[in-house]
Amino acid sequence: MRFTVNGVEREFAGDGDMPLLWYLRDHARLTGTKYGCGAGICGACTVLVDGQPQRACLLPVATLAGRAVRTIEGLGESGLHAVQKAWIEEDVAQCGYCQAGQILAAAALLERRPDPSPEDVDTITNYCRCGTYARIRRAIARAARELSAK
Repeated sequence: MRFTVNGVEREFAGDGDMPLLWYLRDHARLTGTKYGCGAGICGACTVLVDGQPQRACLLPVATLAGRAVRTIEGLGESGLHAVQKAWIEEDVAQCGYCQAGQILAAAALLERRPDPSPEDVDTITNYCRCGTYARIRRAIARAARELSAK
């Protein structure tokens, strides 16, 4: 099967039932996508598939034929994405483990809703065990302002 990861066409002839998470980490050597719960609940493994947040721990590679996957490594096409910059400026990360999934979910939200309401932001269901939700909200608002100014 062929699919694109961060703009690079990939071919995988292995087990189609393999979760995308393990393909990314073990075959593509892209380790920014993290294993969290393995049940699609925590969101540490969130990637974008055709621009939509997906839990890579649950997504079989066989479902990706002809699709485009974006990981944290591919988010900023020419430097840091506005969400990544906002994350740094708002000092969001503590342990940092969930941040790749959080950032990708936020980027997808801002793509769909350039000026999200607090309720829109609350639709992001990624967990942060360090509890930096207030900083996450501020970072999303900051990124929205930066993106709208462009």
